[in-house]
Amino acid sequence: MQFFATAAKGLEDIVARELAELGIREPVAEKGGVRFSGDLADCYRANLWLRTAQRILLPLGEFPCDTQQMLYERVRELPWLSYLNPDMTLAVSCNLRDSALKHSGFVALKTKDAIVDALRDRCGRRPSVDTRDPDLLVNVHLVRNRCTISLDTSGTGLDKRGYRLDRKEAPLRETLAAAIISLTGWDGTAPLVDPMCGSGTIPIEAALMASGRPPGLTRTGFGFQRWPGFAPGVWQGLLDEARSRFRDSVPAPIIGSDASAGAIRSACRNGDRAGVSRLIDFRVGELNRFVPPEQTGVLVFNPPYGVRLGEEDALKPLYREIGDVMKRRFSGYTAYLLTGSPELAKHVGLKASRRIVLFNGPIECRLLRFELY
Repeated sequence: MQFFATAAKGLEDIVARELAELGIREPVAEKGGVRFSGDLADCYRANLWLRTAQRILLPLGEFPCDTQQMLYERVRELPWLSYLNPDMTLAVSCNLRDSALKHSGFVALKTKDAIVDALRDRCGRRPSVDTRDPDLLVNVHLVRNRCTISLDTSGTGLDKRGYRLDRKEAPLRETLAAAIISLTGWDGTAPLVDPMCGSGTIPIEAALMASGRPPGLTRTGFGFQRWPGFAPGVWQGLLDEARSRFRDSVPAPIIGSDASAGAIRSACRNGDRAGVSRLIDFRVGELNRFVPPEQTGVLVFNPPYGVRLGEEDALKPLYREIGDVMKRRFSGYTAYLLTGSPELAKHVGLKASRRIVLFNGPIECRLLRFELY
């Protein structure tokens, strides 16, 4: 079977490396994700373990498409009974670009009509539509009059780990937090410090990595678990295998600090739900008073970067303070700072040794690396 792990722009190679580490042979990174081959167990394992992918899709069919009739007829021909029955619910999402069919809502509606008509003809009844919590989520990817129909094996996005119910405003996605940690090269043997941790996403993702816990273990479920062909014995075997790999301690400190006591309370609750709170030192403290635990380690910042008009000026003192703290308190560390504002980055007052383009949702950001000699 062929699968496609979708990824945010710039993270495709990281996802491919993760798949290779899971034993998937020859994953192929492409624009927007990674294509790989495997069986259903590999699909289950990818959903459970991938830290930086967004979704795992199962392509069901691909065909040229430039009219609504062509779309309807080709969708009806696909083997829907293997994945859907009249007692299930479905929803259709659509990504549309540079095609003769211009309206994504219409394409999604026409696809839904073809699916339910196919089921009605073969079973005598139609499945219902549930846009909020469907049993089967169908994805239509129509680009330059080439249509790919895929089934979303994940259900909700893989960034929805299930542990982060307490959120501050504009939280960092779990998948992006995991990608940042991966890009630092941190392997758990040196301290990792986030002195502006907010709701704790970066320290929690680091603790999941260091303790060998899969990020999908705390989710309420995956899309494939609601399909007719779901193999519960295979899934339970993967869960048992994952739990046998847990480590009860981490070799170096993982520290999350924030000036807001409320943020730290949220971070602790999130850490509890993730099962890693005792592996993280969460503390309340001002940035300029932070004392690092050792002479070397990895320092990660995800400060606000003024996405609204007029906010940049108000944030310049914060970025200057970040630069001062790096120089005065973290000599010997390697620091990483994610920002969507090149102008604010100048106020750190240090020259970055590397700049990595990442996307926080639609916002183009830079992950800046600073060597703090």
